[in-house]
Amino acid sequence: MAKDKIAYVCSNCGQESVKWIGKCPSCGEWNSFKEIKISASDATSGARNAAQLAGLSSRRMAAHNENKPQMLREISAQDDPRIDMHDSELNRVLGGGLVPGSIVLLGGEPGIGKSTLTLQTILNLQLKVLYVSGEESPHQIKMRAERITNDIPSQIEILSETSLEQIFNHIREVQPELVVIDSIQTIATDEVASSPGSIVQVRECAAALLRFAKTSGVPVVLIGHINKEGSIAGPKILEHIVDTVIQFEGDQHYMYRILRSIKNRFGSTSELGIYEMVQTGLRQVENPSELLLTDSHDGLSGVAISSAIEGVRPFLVETQALVSSAAYGTPQRTATGFDQKRLNMLLAVLEKRVGFKIMQKDVFINIAGGLRVTDMAMDLSVIASILSSNVDTPIEKGWCLCGEVGLSGEVRPVNRIEQRIAEAEKLGFGHIIIPKYNIQGLTHKFNIELHPVRKVEEALRALFG
Repeated sequence: MAKDKIAYVCSNCGQESVKWIGKCPSCGEWNSFKEIKISASDATSGARNAAQLAGLSSRRMAAHNENKPQMLREISAQDDPRIDMHDSELNRVLGGGLVPGSIVLLGGEPGIGKSTLTLQTILNLQLKVLYVSGEESPHQIKMRAERITNDIPSQIEILSETSLEQIFNHIREVQPELVVIDSIQTIATDEVASSPGSIVQVRECAAALLRFAKTSGVPVVLIGHINKEGSIAGPKILEHIVDTVIQFEGDQHYMYRILRSIKNRFGSTSELGIYEMVQTGLRQVENPSELLLTDSHDGLSGVAISSAIEGVRPFLVETQALVSSAAYGTPQRTATGFDQKRLNMLLAVLEKRVGFKIMQKDVFINIAGGLRVTDMAMDLSVIASILSSNVDTPIEKGWCLCGEVGLSGEVRPVNRIEQRIAEAEKLGFGHIIIPKYNIQGLTHKFNIELHPVRKVEEALRALFG
């Protein structure tokens, strides 16, 4: 009688070892190996038998297994057919739609809206969908669907199940055109003797679903949890298995949500989708600039408008700053939606290169709307808002900024300058400060007045005189 075996698996990359190792030889992480038990039966049989469990014909399996090498010059370069998700933001992030036979992993914080986004998307599809939920009952899902719409289509079937074998049995009976798993951490296979959500369970279940998707041509959407560091929970191999990894971000206390593409084998990872959380679900934000800007800051100091780009979308974002005398011995440096280390660098540039003494003052930075912006072109607006709050002088209405600031106080060029200028002009801004180097490559004539600057002092002089 064969006995169960003990193995050690890296929780970061999925590397296996017969004994415990302090440092993973594959990814270099320390103390990442976890002990697991492997049953006497072959743990990978679930992945190998996934297609048969799903009811695929032996002829289709044989055709799949008889792949032969092809000449590169003879392979067709046409794009794969896409499934329209009837959601322009989601289609943009996916690269034009959902590819048949692909497997997509959607991650995000608890309560951010992953299940809501998935449910309202499949409610608009004219496809036969099997929605498998290991966390909610069918009654809870029905209540959410009624909150989203009153017209619930008849081709969506709900299944509350956590056994992978039972899920494949239902797939064979239903024959869906799209499968949704909510969530992958709750699914377990009987072939592995460990609890749901463990490293081996997540890996084996994902591999079985991948086998099913590739052999049947039915796309699979996996919903995954994230850990306290903000990355998708489970072994790193889970992200390597799937074709596309998209992450839902945002603050639960704000109404805006951002959908980012982290990995995409069928499109670009620079795309970005923005949603607004409303009572009936998630609403697509076609023009985020109009929602992120308010008129309530007119005449108030510490507010600057920046023309930023996230992915390939330009939008104007409001930067708020508050500078006050330090109440304690050590001044505070707090940034919300902006990189803390970059804020410290910009404060050092203001102190050393521009000559403003703010070393003994508290500085607070906030990006309005709860967004987190990583664009380097935000530097000029951050510095302008800090100086505006420090001298308690508001920036005139109609001014916009974009530019990266270097350590020597120079304003470095930014990419896609014409898109930034066009976005500011479209929203009625009359002046925009841009890096002087970017003025050389402009080919389009704009009605907005351009103020090219080479140093931070020139930008501040244009704003405050």
